[in-house]
Amino acid sequence: MKHIHKIKNYAMVGGLGVMAVFALNACEQNSGQNNALNNTLQNSQKNGAFVIVEEQNDGSYKVLEEYPSEQTRVMLKDKNGQERLLSQEEIDELIKQEEVAIDSGQSQLTNPNGGGLGLGGAILASAAGAILGSYIGNKLFNNPNYQANSQRNYKSPQAYERSKNSFNSAKAGASGASKTSSGKSGFFGGGNSSQSTSTNRNTGSMGS
Repeated sequence: MKHIHKIKNYAMVGGLGVMAVFALNACEQNSGQNNALNNTLQNSQKNGAFVIVEEQNDGSYKVLEEYPSEQTRVMLKDKNGQERLLSQEEIDELIKQEEVAIDSGQSQLTNPNGGGLGLGGAILASAAGAILGSYIGNKLFNNPNYQANSQRNYKSPQAYERSKNSFNSAKAGASGASKTSSGKSGFFGGGNSSQSTSTNRNTGSMGS
């Protein structure tokens, strides 16, 4: 639970309340299909996401936790428990490297036998990847190997379910808010102009 306390220091960065963190960690469900989260992540391209990627003992990486957020941020937790926010430059470079691996058929994301993910692969497997790497999203979301292996990219089945539930809840809440507020789509809703504004906001905020 150490990372939960650390999130308190970054709550103002990701627009995430401490009570929301504990509520999301308490909500665990046992069932679900792999493509359900993939569909949710495709729809989350207009949203922000706070993602924690954890280094495993073998040097690979998995998605530890992720939550809807006003800004898209990626925190790296290394095998020694040290945590830091990745810069936009680091994320862009990691995504670029993983895209090359996907195009050459070397990415573990699309490997049917799927070994451990590198850091770029873990970012692309997360909600942050669906937002920041949306331009290569179709290469993943339409790939049957990626679909079959998507749950494996998370630290645990519970982490996978928490992610799916939290993003679905945020989407449902935003949809309801847009219906009761005419002319105001909200951060998680709206049409093309809202998506463009949100994307620019997310991209611009990563460098800080």
